[in-house]
Amino acid sequence: MTQANLANNIPRPRKRLFIAVLCGACALVLLLAFLLWWVPSVGLVNIHPSLPLLFGGLLTLVTLLVVAGLGLLILTLLCGRDLFFSERLRGIVIRYLFPAIISLGQLCGLNRDTLQQSFIALNNQLVRSRKLQVPADKAMILLPHCIQLSACEIKITGDVNKCARCNQCDISGLVDLANRYRMPMAVATGGTLARRIIVEQQPQFILAVACERDLTTGIRDAYPLPVLGILNQRAQGPCFNTKVVLAEVEQTLRDHIRTTPLDFSSPHSYI
Repeated sequence: MTQANLANNIPRPRKRLFIAVLCGACALVLLLAFLLWWVPSVGLVNIHPSLPLLFGGLLTLVTLLVVAGLGLLILTLLCGRDLFFSERLRGIVIRYLFPAIISLGQLCGLNRDTLQQSFIALNNQLVRSRKLQVPADKAMILLPHCIQLSACEIKITGDVNKCARCNQCDISGLVDLANRYRMPMAVATGGTLARRIIVEQQPQFILAVACERDLTTGIRDAYPLPVLGILNQRAQGPCFNTKVVLAEVEQTLRDHIRTTPLDFSSPHSYI
């Protein structure tokens, strides 16, 4: 499948699903807050007439803070701009909201992969809203080993420049992009190696290509590092000869890497 066909046929992850579940979570928080106030207040009034009012005020304050935070997050996603505390909001989403949203979504019968795709889209929106411009030597492209042709005898895990450029997989195009933008690129065989590479390289920005599960785990493990995730395409099944839309990778590099490519008019440009 050509890059043009691949770009046209891939389903785009939507952040709207995650936003919808967030709205549902807001409604649930309000309902729980009411129940937490109403049930104890029946007994508290017997202790002191003012206790239900004090308890209700405290609960209202906490509820307003939670709902305001969720509302600001939704507003940031809808506007696509770096509003107040967007980086802290990303941390809250990654650390606390994501597990809760996944559980709530599954209770509602939503597919886990679809929820993870929506989370990745949401994370990408929050990262893009910061409009980062990172020096090329402080950024990194991180790839899964399944991007490489399974039958290839050249092992590029330690050095992607060993690629023979046979163009039978997307490694050749990705190496070309990394060289044009003068930035490091690494291939990881799993989460442990990926974490070790990040610790050794200490990048300020990561463009990661992987499946839903690995991207979700990687985004959470790498926090607070900004990670922008691009889903790979698995036409031949999971973890086997996967593909990536090179134009999407190059556009991300243009948006966030502070460098001048060696030649924007190169015939190898994918945009």
